[in-house]
Amino acid sequence: MGITLLALSGPALAADPYPTRPVRVIVGFAVGGPTDVLARVTTQWLGDRLGQQFIVDNRTGAGGNIATEAVVKAPPDGYTILVIVTANVINPSLFPNLPFNFLRDITGVAGLARISYVVAVHPGLPIRTITELIAHANANAGKITFASGGIGSSSHLSTEIFKGMTGTDLVHVPYKGNAAAYADLIGGRVSMILVDRLSAMPHIQSGALRAVGVTSTNRFEAMPDVPSVAETVPDYEASAFYGFGVPRGTPIEIINRLNTAINAGHRDANIRIRFAELDAVSIIATPGEFNAFMATEAGRWRKPSRRPERRRGSDGEDASPNLDRIVLTPIPRQGDVPVLWKR
Repeated sequence: MGITLLALSGPALAADPYPTRPVRVIVGFAVGGPTDVLARVTTQWLGDRLGQQFIVDNRTGAGGNIATEAVVKAPPDGYTILVIVTANVINPSLFPNLPFNFLRDITGVAGLARISYVVAVHPGLPIRTITELIAHANANAGKITFASGGIGSSSHLSTEIFKGMTGTDLVHVPYKGNAAAYADLIGGRVSMILVDRLSAMPHIQSGALRAVGVTSTNRFEAMPDVPSVAETVPDYEASAFYGFGVPRGTPIEIINRLNTAINAGHRDANIRIRFAELDAVSIIATPGEFNAFMATEAGRWRKPSRRPERRRGSDGEDASPNLDRIVLTPIPRQGDVPVLWKR
């Protein structure tokens, strides 16, 4: 599907009063993670481009649901924006009693990027490859732990997919952001994590962590010696998508104005550099295309089975839920995705 990018023009900007005051951009995850970094890079661009502050507001918890609910309840005037993540379209399967319907109550404005992960393990483990990771996990069922930046985070869900495709019994240890997860992983209190390359590289280069795989279909250009998980686990691919959304009912003129500005940012040299540091692939789409894409992504997930998820709190105590949780399995994409992916 062809996509036309609209260029911003000086007269058009002058004629449109939005925004006339600061805009709040709500992020459902902690400072320093990929969601936060992408938000801050983009809001800086938008502020410079549109002449008002775009202020990042981190509202963590419940896999992004707290942030989403705050935006759903906000006036549909363009002054409250949600940073959309993959978890938003999956959370209805994890949290069946949400007080909102994401696809109904949030309107997509524009795509930002898709990011894959590094599989990093503590170097004290006898694991240098994905094959060895699977073997070690099978030999130590229920003893290998994986950290994540929170329940419902893309890292968490991507590891759940890995568990399902490999039959491994890994125990989830959720944290309030990647910083706390790194501290325990480096300290040897948890075994592994799926995480963005930008934040992982200093720890990998110092030897504090060991990279054993990447979750993209191909190897990272910046890490050519680290194989993709798919080289060992066929068809495995895990990545998170990010975008901007607003409350349902926001005027289309405001949505289009934001979309045009965000898409223009994908051509900016500084943004391209920052995205490259994250191994982020830009998503360039109209609002309609991005909304269609989110609906397609939501349809990729189904509920094939139920089983207890063993989860340990970051304090080491058993934090397993009493109720069974839904185990998610991705349905492979079929046909063309209605957006343009571009480096």
